[in-house]
Amino acid sequence: MTAITIQSVPLAAKALRKGELVAIPTETVYGLGANALNQSAVANIFAAKNRPSFDPLIIHQSSADRILAYAREIPPEARLLADAIWPGPLTLVLPKQESVPDLVSAGLSTVALRVPNHPLTLELLEAVDFPVAAPSANPFGFVSPTTAQHVKDQLGDKIDYILDGGACRVGLESTIVGFPNGVATVLRKGGLAVEKIEEILGHSVEVKTHSNSRPEAPGMLSRHYSPGVAMLIVEESASLPAYPAGSAAIIFGKDNKLVAGDSELNVFNLSPSGDLNEAARTLFAVLRTISQGNYPLVMAFSVPEEGLGLAINDRLRRAAARE
Repeated sequence: MTAITIQSVPLAAKALRKGELVAIPTETVYGLGANALNQSAVANIFAAKNRPSFDPLIIHQSSADRILAYAREIPPEARLLADAIWPGPLTLVLPKQESVPDLVSAGLSTVALRVPNHPLTLELLEAVDFPVAAPSANPFGFVSPTTAQHVKDQLGDKIDYILDGGACRVGLESTIVGFPNGVATVLRKGGLAVEKIEEILGHSVEVKTHSNSRPEAPGMLSRHYSPGVAMLIVEESASLPAYPAGSAAIIFGKDNKLVAGDSELNVFNLSPSGDLNEAARTLFAVLRTISQGNYPLVMAFSVPEEGLGLAINDRLRRAAARE
């Protein structure tokens, strides 16, 4: 099997109806889509990604009303966030309807729901009468794809079609919010800033840590986004550690005196202008480029812990995690 890259929504919809796998563009990253109500198609997602069955999937539809139909209960704050953000980089984890297969929810009583903000995928979702399960379209644990070519490079021999919608404009996965015990809680930091969620709700929210065993939501495992090379996180205020010649550094902003002028260091700047939105869009492309090099060590400088910086630092730390 070799994936066919297309820009035809009708062809992509036909493939999904047949139970085939279609990589789809969103504003965050490309997802690996299949009919969420077709257990065989969903099983093929897990097989193509080599994803463990205990890691739940996000399901997508074209509007809040269509996707929330798969929730058994909708807390008022969930509806408030949905109305304010969707379509957008927000996933809500809510008690699921019985129609959602346990394979999708990894046996949990909840399901992750989202309305993505990409014109091609919204048109595709409008054309099908089922939700589409779509985790990131990459082998499990590796760097998420932000272009159709990234998908083709990593999964091209395991899926049927790639719907090419250009480069993703956000570049980080959606922020996931759940309501354990009725309390709004960020389960995964992502392309929607925590501060924006707090602004909409009018109060602060709890932010969960990661899991190494049974995650409550997709993308919560503590080791993820690996570029396949040794990485070390360097806090902005720390001194540069000793490193082998030919190492690489991931930096942010106009000035980093620790790496300036060092000809033995390969420097990748997420945003020379210090723009966190640009850094979010650039992050996975930089990690992907690094994965194709032969660097004995990659030192990643943390970015400011605000706005999308929280999610960027989260991804860097998990990319560097050894366990």
